[in-house]
Amino acid sequence: MLKDRRVKFNKEKIKAVLKETVETIVFVVVMVIIIRFFVGEIRWIPSASMHPTLIEGDRIFVERFSRFYAEPKRGDIMVFYPPFEDIKTDPVSIFSRLTGFFCKDIAYIKRVIGMPGDKFEVKMASDGYYHVFINDKQLSEPYILSDEDYIPCSEDMYCGPMKIPAGQYFMMGDNRGNSQDSRFWGLLPKERMIGRAVFLFWPLNRVNYFSRPLY
Repeated sequence: MLKDRRVKFNKEKIKAVLKETVETIVFVVVMVIIIRFFVGEIRWIPSASMHPTLIEGDRIFVERFSRFYAEPKRGDIMVFYPPFEDIKTDPVSIFSRLTGFFCKDIAYIKRVIGMPGDKFEVKMASDGYYHVFINDKQLSEPYILSDEDYIPCSEDMYCGPMKIPAGQYFMMGDNRGNSQDSRFWGLLPKERMIGRAVFLFWPLNRVNYFSRPLY
């Protein structure tokens, strides 16, 4: 009789532990999804396309809450899914995207240069170097790596002149000589944007806050 009570007690204890474990896991997963979808996420920089602003190995915080009430601004550093990347919608892929667990989606990070309504063009200026022109005026870009290091425009590139339609953006890397950006694959729809890079927190000697541009 006592043995049966012990067995029953042990079974109930195991059930209670399992229930608590499952509830904890579900709570953690739900909180991760809420934080990643509504607040932000951590990303690392894999390439040199944003030199000197971001370099390989940098860790950044990408906020996602401003997309619910504000439009991207020229100069914002955005993380996004490029238009040629197929975003799978099966349950496993959606779960991976929401939680970040084993997510294989390819995301880019570039700067917003061309805005909806802009007349946009990349062309050679009077100084002999390529520059961005917005509405026929040369854009001041103190953040780029070098005026001299620029991939020359060709017929198969998207250098304009063009009128950027509503809901579309022209994205470029700060390293204009080494960036696969909108010059090669065209405009980016707003719905492809993931979030805005706001804070570089690692390595510690490069800690930086990316304030929103004034123009």
